[in-house]
Amino acid sequence: MLNGSADGSHTESHKGGGGTPKQQHSQARQRYRAFCDVIIIGGGVIGLACAHFLQATGMQVIILEKDSIGSGASHANCGLVYTSDILPLCAPGAVTSEILRMIKGSSPLSIEPRLDIARLGWFLRFAAKCNRWHLQAAMRARASALNSSMELYTHLLSKTGLECEWQRKGLLIVFRDQTRFHNYQRTNNLLIPYGMDAEPVLGKDLFRLEPALGGDVYGAWFHRSEAHLRPDLLLESWQGFLKTRKVRIFENCKVEGFEKAGEKITAITTNKGRFLAASCVVAAGAWSRGLLKGLGVNLPVEPAKGYSLTMQRPVKCPGLPCYLFESNVVATPWPSCFRLGGTLEFAGFDLSLNPRRLANLKKAARLYLRDPLGPRLKEQWVSVRPMTPDDLPVIGRAPGWENLFLATGHGMLGISMAPATGKLIAELVGEQRPHIDPEPFSAKRFRTFY
Repeated sequence: MLNGSADGSHTESHKGGGGTPKQQHSQARQRYRAFCDVIIIGGGVIGLACAHFLQATGMQVIILEKDSIGSGASHANCGLVYTSDILPLCAPGAVTSEILRMIKGSSPLSIEPRLDIARLGWFLRFAAKCNRWHLQAAMRARASALNSSMELYTHLLSKTGLECEWQRKGLLIVFRDQTRFHNYQRTNNLLIPYGMDAEPVLGKDLFRLEPALGGDVYGAWFHRSEAHLRPDLLLESWQGFLKTRKVRIFENCKVEGFEKAGEKITAITTNKGRFLAASCVVAAGAWSRGLLKGLGVNLPVEPAKGYSLTMQRPVKCPGLPCYLFESNVVATPWPSCFRLGGTLEFAGFDLSLNPRRLANLKKAARLYLRDPLGPRLKEQWVSVRPMTPDDLPVIGRAPGWENLFLATGHGMLGISMAPATGKLIAELVGEQRPHIDPEPFSAKRFRTFY
C-alpha cells in the first residue's frame, strides 16, 4: 500500500520479504506506486502552471521533476511578462542580419561548430519560416497567449497571494544608436493593430523617466503595459500553494521510460518507481525532445543557453526593466536585487558557464547605465531554453497518443506564457472549450518530425 502526503513524501507499508538485497530492492520498487488523474513531467514554470489549472478543475495531479522545482530555465531568467513580444525570432531578414552581426562580433547568438543533423534541420526550418506569412500568423498566435497570460497573472496573484515581487510598470527598449532607434518605428507599426505599440521617449523626458540611464543613450521606446516578477520567488511560492491543494511533487525523480498499450500511456517508470495516471503532460522544457523520442514523437526543440548575473541593487538602480537593444541584454530591477540577462548560445546541453558571455553582460550594462553593477554578486547562472524553429510553443495532444499532452518549446517566453499554457492544457485534457485557439500551437505542424 502507498501512503502519500501533499508534500510528495511517501511511505510504503508492506510485509517483509525474503531474497537478496537486489531482489528486495526490485520488489519494493514495483510496490512503490502512485495513481492520479494527470502526471506532469517537469517542475518548471510551465509544469507548475499546468498543475495549477488542472487541480483547479478537480483533478488529482502529480509532478515529477528530475532535479528540484524551478531549477532549470525558470530559475534566474529576466522575469519579464512581455505581452508586446509578439514578433517571432524568425522574422524576415533575421538570418542575414544575425550572420552579419556574428561576423562583427556584436550578435547575442552563438552556435557551437559541430556536426549535428538534428540542429542543422532545425536551422533550415528556422530559415524557411523567415517570411511575411509566418510573421503575421505567429504574431496572432503569440498575442493570444500573451494577452491571456497577463489577464490570468493579474487574477492569479490577487486570489492566491503568491509572492514574486510583481510590478506592472512597463518596459523601456533602450537605444544608443540613433538610426536603430528610428528603425524601431517599423516594428512598432506592426504592433499598432494589437494595441501593443510603444511611445518614443527622448532627451530630458527619457532621463526623467529613467534617471539610471547613461549619457550615451540616444532614446528609448516605452511599452507601458509590461510587467515583471522574480521567477525564483514565483516558483517557490507557487510550489507551496500547490501543495496546499494536494498536488504531490516528486523531486529528483528521473523518468526512465513509458509503459504503453495501443495508443495510451499506461505507466511512467522512474528511479523512484512506477507512476500511473489517466493522462500525462510533458512539460520538461529543452529535455522534452529526448523524453518523447521513444514514443515516436520527435519534436524539433533545440536547447539554447541563456545567462544571467544577479547582484545587489546598484546605488542608482533602474526603476524600470530595460532592454538594452544593441546588446540584446535585459536589466531587471526588483526590490530585493538586480539582474542582467541575455544571450542565445546553441551548444547542446553543455551547462558550463562561459566567462566571455558573462563579461559581455557586464560590458553591455556599462554602455547603457550610470551605475551598471551592484556591490555584491549573488549568483552566476546558466540554463537552456527550449527553442522551436517557428518560435511558437508546442501545446496540445501528442500526435498518435490519446492521453499524452505536450507543453514545451516556449523559448524565451516561458514566464510570459505560463498561465495561458496551463489553462489551455487543462481545457484540452478535460475536453473543455479552449479559451484561445490551440491550432497554431499543435505539434501536428511538424508533420515530418513524427
